[in-house]
Amino acid sequence: MLETPRRELQRIWAETSYQVQSLRDNPDCARQEFDAIPHSNGPGLNVRLTFDMTENPAAPFINTGNKPQMAILREQGVNGQTEMAAAFDRVGFSAVDVHMSDLLEGRVKLDDFKGLVACGGFSYGDVLGAGGGWAKTVLYNDAMREAFNRFFFREDTFALGVCNGCQMLSHLKDLIPGAEHWPRFVRNLSEQFEARTSLVEVQDSPSILLKDMAGTRIPIAVAHGEGRVELADDALNRNIEQRLVSLRYVDGLGNPAEQYPANPNGSPQGVTGFTTTDGRVTIMMPHPERVFRVLQNSWIPDDWRGHENGPWLRMFANARKWVG
Repeated sequence: MLETPRRELQRIWAETSYQVQSLRDNPDCARQEFDAIPHSNGPGLNVRLTFDMTENPAAPFINTGNKPQMAILREQGVNGQTEMAAAFDRVGFSAVDVHMSDLLEGRVKLDDFKGLVACGGFSYGDVLGAGGGWAKTVLYNDAMREAFNRFFFREDTFALGVCNGCQMLSHLKDLIPGAEHWPRFVRNLSEQFEARTSLVEVQDSPSILLKDMAGTRIPIAVAHGEGRVELADDALNRNIEQRLVSLRYVDGLGNPAEQYPANPNGSPQGVTGFTTTDGRVTIMMPHPERVFRVLQNSWIPDDWRGHENGPWLRMFANARKWVG
């Protein structure tokens, strides 16, 4: 009978993949992942909640007959609108499919909505940089620029940008009050599209969507090729000090993730979400809409079994409670 530590066998098994990955991808990231195998006896994916996930702050508002309109915004190449609409619908919004052409041709007006979410995908195939082409349909059209600017300045509105929508809204930061600090999102350090489950921690920030969730550590879906935050060190530190970083990748012990693959894109200090100074607009690279139901998750702790809604639904419920 052979008795050998699992990590030693795993390292032998992974050797060939590591060599291929070193030639094909960023060799530093390949080495970080391979070198992590002997140290993989840590806690790995785990959960720490700072709230009761069975409580729904939106519950008092769901059956009132009042369903605020939520614009589920998409453009050519966006593919995350269905899950996003389902998440907002579940907490009492009326989710409306809004294509950019609807706004451009005047069939739909942002003035009619309380909330706006820019969804994930690959708008315009990312040929002008992730989210760049989508943003330019707003920035280079006077009527669209004015409509978005007016929406963001209304104090009774909120907005969310996820993945490609995060990248797109970051290009619109000049139109969004309190977003001057937002970074650019550039190609992953691994030089590859990263699709995986990552561990994140919600930071203490003004974000209305992440209210009462600070300190929560939970897995989330990640799927992007250009998610690395590009920001000068002093600017990043100011954002952290001013509580404008809303989400970070962390390791199994809750430390900011700097190493691949716990940090899937190479963002400094693991940052992956930002908010505005008043908290009404939040952007993030990971996908909470892909894991708001327990059964959507590829890994769950035992005490989630038997539940319908996962902890990421709290984010959407917070939005409904804020609207009132």
